[in-house]
Amino acid sequence: MLIGQLRVGEKAADWMFRDADGKQFTMASWEGKILQINYVDPDESEMNEHVNDAIKFALDIDKTIARPTFKGIGIADCASSWKPDFAIRMIGGSKAKKFDTTVLFDYDANLRNSWGLREDSYNIIILDENRFCRGLYKGRVPESEIDDIIQLIIDLQNK
Repeated sequence: MLIGQLRVGEKAADWMFRDADGKQFTMASWEGKILQINYVDPDESEMNEHVNDAIKFALDIDKTIARPTFKGIGIADCASSWKPDFAIRMIGGSKAKKFDTTVLFDYDANLRNSWGLREDSYNIIILDENRFCRGLYKGRVPESEIDDIIQLIIDLQNK
């Protein structure tokens, strides 16, 4: 059941999910930061690895994205996967370690339904510090758009 659809320029509805340890998070957990939310079917967890690798490079090597004002997180769309929850948590833990981030779990597709995200896919949402959507990518991001995503994050940090 589709409840709504998030669009670029609109304020994103808040959510609450837990990590593998049961700790609760909302968007306010990263107040004042630019958020990159990767909402992912665990079966498609590698689809946009090239985007995350480029952002990690911009954070850690080029330092063109400032870590203090940016946070990338993952939210696993557990409802769209055939994998059992324990396996999804293992995949999430691996990604959290690789990208030094937080991975949360949406067991009932609540965010997919409220934001109108693509099922069985990989969605990337860029939110500004006030939680307005500034970038929305559904499916595999072409290589040609990666620099645009990085520049969007840099521009949001510099405004």
